[in-house]
Amino acid sequence: MQLLALGVNHHTAPLAIREQVAFGPEKLVQALHELTQSQRASEAAILSTCNRTELYCNTPSPDAVTQWLADFHQIERRELAPYLYALPREQAAQHAFRVAAGLDSMVLGETQILGQMKQAVAAAEEAGTLGLLLHKLFQRTFSVAKEVRTSTEIGANSVSMAAAAVRLAERIFPSVRQQACLFIGAGEMIELCLTHFAAQHPRRMTVANRTAERARPLAERFGAGV
Repeated sequence: MQLLALGVNHHTAPLAIREQVAFGPEKLVQALHELTQSQRASEAAILSTCNRTELYCNTPSPDAVTQWLADFHQIERRELAPYLYALPREQAAQHAFRVAAGLDSMVLGETQILGQMKQAVAAAEEAGTLGLLLHKLFQRTFSVAKEVRTSTEIGANSVSMAAAAVRLAERIFPSVRQQACLFIGAGEMIELCLTHFAAQHPRRMTVANRTAERARPLAERFGAGV
């Protein structure tokens, strides 16, 4: 058995691939149970955001976990393989430290990822798939993330992806208030973007999603169209 971090992120895979291997909240518990009950891993936690999907496992076979990921999402393994990274033991721990500290984020030092990782750990704990090895890993990971933020300047000017989007819009356009803003999707990141852009009072906001039913409640909260 060994610690493994397996996944794709914005460095290694385009959005189309990241979307194919994402785990929605409604599938997360099922996935955790399937992975551990298949005996491909004795412990598992899944971190899935718009920029990354990562499996942290205690496994006897990294190859078996890779195959499980492809099978679960009904993707040919050969199509997924070029975008995957599989980090064993110390490399897996170091990667977790970097992710939690915001060092591996699209916006360096952003803090949202730490909360997302804590949610992933809480979900694994609730599902009963967090064992001794992963418990120790994430305890140390959160401790390192806190130490990085308190002993360095990385958090001094850090912003979330959503806040960075607003700042970029302010640099491109004379006034965000005069713009019509289109938000594609209805997930956590889009909700955060809506929160930040709504504070700038743009001329119009519209939410586009594959299903209008999911987009409508989110749009209504912010006075946006669908």
